[in-house]
Amino acid sequence: MKEAIKVENLTKDYKNNRGVFDLNFSVNKGEAFGFVGTNGSGKTTTIRHIMGFSKPDKGNCFVYGLNSWQNASEIKNYIEYIPGEIAFPDLANGTEFLKNQAELLGLDNMDYANELLKKLQLDTTANLKRMSKGMKQKTAIVAGLMADKEILILDEPTTGLDPLMRDVFIKIIETEKNKGKTILISSQMFDELEEICDRVALIFNGKIVDIANIDEIKNSTHINYKIEFNNEEDYKKFKKLKYLVIRDQKIYNQVTVKIEKQNVQKLFKSLKNYDVKFVSEVKYNLEKYFKDKLLKGEVKNV
Repeated sequence: MKEAIKVENLTKDYKNNRGVFDLNFSVNKGEAFGFVGTNGSGKTTTIRHIMGFSKPDKGNCFVYGLNSWQNASEIKNYIEYIPGEIAFPDLANGTEFLKNQAELLGLDNMDYANELLKKLQLDTTANLKRMSKGMKQKTAIVAGLMADKEILILDEPTTGLDPLMRDVFIKIIETEKNKGKTILISSQMFDELEEICDRVALIFNGKIVDIANIDEIKNSTHINYKIEFNNEEDYKKFKKLKYLVIRDQKIYNQVTVKIEKQNVQKLFKSLKNYDVKFVSEVKYNLEKYFKDKLLKGEVKNV
């Protein structure tokens, strides 16, 4: 089966424009698929339905062809899950909690769990209730990943991690991806998803606005340059050259142009005839892609 996860016409209406509405997408086996959106946009609601925790008002979710709601227990055999909201049981410390999780999972070998503990620099002897947000998140990550299952579903897994540990986590997930695992991850951080994912969906007010292909973004055939001139005369003369200006800031004698990569030399040759204050490349990334789509009203029918 090519599709590991499939969501069809998923709707859960909590009223007052809260919930998710007619969502349709799929995640192929071995693919890393991201969800980006603000708090309340519908990321966690979608994940809870895929996990089989909630019953849809309309539509269905499937994991390996199994209906998530009807086969909630069975699909857990394939899924590793890190929740967005962590609630630990009343146990003494992290060591006891992880041992308890291993028993529930029927896990005899703790080698991978110990490897994760080392990478995350986590001391599990700390009291669960007194752990910092970062320590709780690390504990949840180890508990979620130590069973080494085929599908990873991660709901804002880096919340509470400092930048260094966030980088460590991303490397862990990249290793999991290289093993051929299927990954569904939600986040509010564009750069995080851009590093991990093959495709990313932007969800807003419970609806998917667009799905971006990360490879296409990273290998765009176009490049943007911000150019500022030392005088208004050159600024106006340059604009007559008919380069595609995507941003015009007259107050600074500044333009941002979009050109095909094959025409970069032509652009710089043209600029030799002008009094230029500076030229800088404007990096095109996932965040810029979605912002451009929203501003232009260009959304895919997904």
